[in-house]
Amino acid sequence: MLRFVCTSLLCGLLVAQQAPAPPAQDQQESRFVVGVEYVSTPAWVYDRNGNTISGLRPEQFRLFDNKKEQNIQVDVSFTPISLVLCLQANSHVQEMLPQLRKLGNLVKPLLIGDQGEAAVISYHGSINKLQDFTSDGDKITAATAKIFPGSDSNRMIDAVEEASRMLRTRPRNRQRIILLVGETRDISSETRLRSALMDIQVSNVIFYSVDMSRFITTLTAPPKPGRPDNRPPAMSAGSLPPGVPATPTTVAQATGGGGANAGRAEFIPLLVELFRDAKSVFKDNPVEAFTKATGGMEFGFHSQRTLEEAVQRLGDQLHSNYMISYSPNNRDEAGWHEIAVDVIGRSEVKRVQTRPGYWLGAR
Repeated sequence: MLRFVCTSLLCGLLVAQQAPAPPAQDQQESRFVVGVEYVSTPAWVYDRNGNTISGLRPEQFRLFDNKKEQNIQVDVSFTPISLVLCLQANSHVQEMLPQLRKLGNLVKPLLIGDQGEAAVISYHGSINKLQDFTSDGDKITAATAKIFPGSDSNRMIDAVEEASRMLRTRPRNRQRIILLVGETRDISSETRLRSALMDIQVSNVIFYSVDMSRFITTLTAPPKPGRPDNRPPAMSAGSLPPGVPATPTTVAQATGGGGANAGRAEFIPLLVELFRDAKSVFKDNPVEAFTKATGGMEFGFHSQRTLEEAVQRLGDQLHSNYMISYSPNNRDEAGWHEIAVDVIGRSEVKRVQTRPGYWLGAR
């Protein structure tokens, strides 16, 4: 028997109810009250070579919630997909839009298949629904062809919030997916990151992103109108003392760096702090918070070829998981709930990837 605890980070998919906001006199304390009735999480099973293992039987899975074994249901067949495609379409990335317009051709054959459905929204200074949920590949293709550059704003968190709201209406027995294609930064969203993360949880959503290279978008972005510099000479960049290092990003300060550290378990306490609203972690990269909070993945692209490769890899990921669901038998335990999955009777299993857990507020 092998037991593995997820490292891809945070949250079982939840169907939850949010309690009313606390009275005005208690607003100094930030509280979020959530009651959990149903948890659903995908699981990917890998061998020592990193290949996914298919053909497992439901009785070979065991799941522990805060070390308490749960009565689970395992769907070993393919689960139909409901997907919202979120496309950044502000003026900063207008040179990348011709590649995004071709993305619609890939959604049905590579991602949702014949049983799936997809909706399309674009975002810049506003959130625009280009296509509601449909299984018609031609409509999806036509919707992505409609994107044109808008304002300088990049309301990415607001777009994720809208996509979560749309997915909340889909049947519970479907995989609910957000695929965001854009930069990892947010500009001018009205929704707080913590609120959007909670909505993703209670909407049973897995978040994936295909990140635009900031280096490429910065090089290709149109120049902004110049502004007069009215600062006194002492405030200019040239007045800084020599050898002063640049300030690290919020994520780097919190984790010791990105890249190889991005999948390590140290993200669990950071995300817990974010849900408690005690720290503003991931402020510079909300995409990273969304993927870690739902067990999703980040891909990157800088050309039409690498975009198609990223979508192909994502399709392989979506079609190779097992869906595990249960009603927790320890719903009275507030706080962080760690999820651990075992696969028994298969010696070739090397690693199980799933969500590491979810946050349950005090009742």
